Amino acid sequence: MESKELKSDKKRLTLREFFSMGEVGGYFFRKKDPSRPSNFNIRMMHGINKISIAIFLLGVLFLILKRFI
Repeated sequence: MESKELKSDKKRLTLREFFSMGEVGGYFFRKKDPSRPSNFNIRMMHGINKISIAIFLLGVLFLILKRFI
């Protein structure tokens, strides 16, 4: 009886929700928050993170294009 209730409570993930770029988009395109501390080390850390994410996505794109072209 409980297993039926648990199955009915699960929400199916839609295709739009599955491919949403919410957290990634929020990381790249968020507004500046004045309450957040901002020093050189934090800015460099976030800059390196953005560069590494971009290079990773370019590498995945390259592998996909190499596979199909």
